[in-house]
Amino acid sequence: MQYYELTTLKTILFGAAKAAPGIQSFLAAGQGQLFGAWAADIGALNEVYLLRGFSDLAALVAERQRVLMSDNPYGCLEYLVNYTTDTYLPFDFVPPIQTGSYGAVYEIRTYHTKLNGLAPTLEKWRAAIPARIEHSAMTIAMYALDGAPRFTQIWPYASANQRAELRAKTVADGIWPPQGGPDWLSPTMTSTLAVPLAFSPLK
Repeated sequence: MQYYELTTLKTILFGAAKAAPGIQSFLAAGQGQLFGAWAADIGALNEVYLLRGFSDLAALVAERQRVLMSDNPYGCLEYLVNYTTDTYLPFDFVPPIQTGSYGAVYEIRTYHTKLNGLAPTLEKWRAAIPARIEHSAMTIAMYALDGAPRFTQIWPYASANQRAELRAKTVADGIWPPQGGPDWLSPTMTSTLAVPLAFSPLK
């Protein structure tokens, strides 16, 4: 089973570029596969997002412990203000992440569901995603294993303008959002546009 880990590093002002070399070295010395590394561009600024995959929970836990016990977490302590890490499972109908060049901008979008809403949400997304990804690629859709019920989608785009155009078209064509999907969502939603760091396998 594939587990994903999405880490948010809160850096000092303009700290992402300065922190990047240390982050790259730190991740290379640990477990898990790095899929994506991005710096926030629109949304909560001065943040770095790291998406990693683990084949089993033992490897994930070992890597989490390595970070916690490190005297220089993520290799960038001098630039690091705080960090949070969330564990995810992919929606069971989406393919594994394929690294490569897909876009200059990635949208990281998280929805919180009603307390009993995750299972119905997955079924609504299962029905709608095939038509949606005919318009643009999707990196991953995954739900959190810790904290409040929520799920995160990551979408690549050539630009912020392309994102706006594609989202408008899919809404106008009745393709997105999934029919009945919003009925199971809470008002807590976040969306960030982020740009790949130089060492990101997803670009």
